[in-house]
Amino acid sequence: MTRRIGYAFCCMIRGLAFLRLLLFGVPCPGVVCCLLLPDFEGSAHFLHLSRNKSNHELGYCEAEAKLASSLDFWTLSSENLLAVLPVDPVKENYVRKVKNCIFSIAFPTPLKSRVRLVAVSKEVLEDILDLDLSVSETDDFIQLVSGEKIICGSVPLAHRYGGHQFGIWAGQLGDGRAHLLGTYMSRQGEKWELQLKGSGKTPYSRNGDGRAVLRSSVREFLCSEAMHSLRIPTSRAASLVVSDDEVWRDQFYNGNIVKERGAVVLRVAKSWFRIGSLEILAHYGELHLLRTLLDFIIWEHFPSVEVTEPNRYVDFFSVVVSETAQLIALWMSVGFAHGVCNTDNFSLLSITIDYGPFGFMEAYNPDFVPNTSDDEGRYKIGNQANIGMFNLNKLLQALNPLLDPRQRQLFRELFKAKLGLLGEKKGDDDLIAFLLHLMEKTAADFTMTFRQLSEITQSQLQELNIPQQFWALKVISTHKLFPAWVSQYLLRLKSNKNDSDSERRKRMTSVNPRYVLRNWMAESAVRKAERNDFSEVHLLQHVLRQPFQKHSAAERAGYSSPTPSWAKDLRVSCSS
Repeated sequence: MTRRIGYAFCCMIRGLAFLRLLLFGVPCPGVVCCLLLPDFEGSAHFLHLSRNKSNHELGYCEAEAKLASSLDFWTLSSENLLAVLPVDPVKENYVRKVKNCIFSIAFPTPLKSRVRLVAVSKEVLEDILDLDLSVSETDDFIQLVSGEKIICGSVPLAHRYGGHQFGIWAGQLGDGRAHLLGTYMSRQGEKWELQLKGSGKTPYSRNGDGRAVLRSSVREFLCSEAMHSLRIPTSRAASLVVSDDEVWRDQFYNGNIVKERGAVVLRVAKSWFRIGSLEILAHYGELHLLRTLLDFIIWEHFPSVEVTEPNRYVDFFSVVVSETAQLIALWMSVGFAHGVCNTDNFSLLSITIDYGPFGFMEAYNPDFVPNTSDDEGRYKIGNQANIGMFNLNKLLQALNPLLDPRQRQLFRELFKAKLGLLGEKKGDDDLIAFLLHLMEKTAADFTMTFRQLSEITQSQLQELNIPQQFWALKVISTHKLFPAWVSQYLLRLKSNKNDSDSERRKRMTSVNPRYVLRNWMAESAVRKAERNDFSEVHLLQHVLRQPFQKHSAAERAGYSSPTPSWAKDLRVSCSS
């Protein structure tokens, strides 16, 4: 288990992703039951929730079935959510604090002026929603995607969540201008959640008007589909409608409020749950509901995690860490800066969601910040991996109340193993935190600090005689409190029973890698590859298969040395 979690954290540093392409289809008309819920009271009994199964198990039509030519028999369903997850019993749609639920029922507010369809995604309509493109020309379709019409089986919902915004807990946030229309099941048995954005106020609108403007809606529509074409996991955009409704916005937060046009995007994703979905439940002590939501998410979206396994939350976290690392690596590979990497904008399914002030880097600049309101550059492109770690730490904090002491110990054991500590001693957590504090203050290299602690002898440490080759330790040793930490560390090592210094070093080198795929290494390989020289690609491939072993070729290439001067700007970013 510890190795599995450790590997996931390692992926945060050197994550690479391969995106599988999936094909989708349409159910036969009449197969899906139409459920009308005119008097929904916040709880109901529905059909037993079924995990994603093949179309044959579910009784769906064969793949050659035709696309639907109208919405007459095309249905959505909210039952998979409402059967398990509690709904706010208050039906009235007014801004308020909401507790002890996952959703509030909230109907879209139709736009007042004439609505025009600006754009549709043929691929989303046909490959995901199983609709012929001609359906987009019908009044029924325009009414659906503008929020004017609620289709058969739909119970519109607004999701309650919280989040850390710019590193600070912001309390209740939620879908302030979005409505989850329901889940569509394709003929392949794939579930897709349809959500309108810009469709009116909800209980979570705070001081907002519930609307989106044409400017931001065009950006979201274009970018979500562009990211998909770049093979980066993302929500999708099915349609974009615009009206002449007046919406007032201060675009640059400079007090210059201007009139813009209201618009609505129909967004599609496997799930809209995010880190903030769990944070708010943990924050307010709604632990039973936290467990219910987590089990639902695991059951629906994490087939590799066994929902009856006692360690399922640990396994879930491991998967999210690994896949989030892969997502951020893909962002960096195309020069994409999300712009607002708050925990309420980080998907638990590790897809790109909530396109706001994003940007693609043009002239190479690791300090590129697309968000004009991010004065401190917290979400600059070069800091996205660090922010990913921050957000994952907040996820871990939300999961912590559900982890029994043995499971919490699994996370502690990771760093104890990295330091060669055996057994349980009071003060281990403080020792680990002390080291991490010194590393932060001296900007010590994370990988090589732990690796060089694995290689240096206790006598060298005791004498504070750090050889030159242990360059990362020499950096951290410049801190005035380093001798104090060394004293505590050596004292703790003496408490290891039946241990020797050579055995300690052997253990530590087996868990602390010597090589990770640093950005400058990847960049060097890319530059050579562009000249049709793939030698470094092959070298890295060989070295990274055995990252804990010392390789002579890797040493000659400087893979365990400080970042070369030419690559200083590449430390936290990848050139596209």
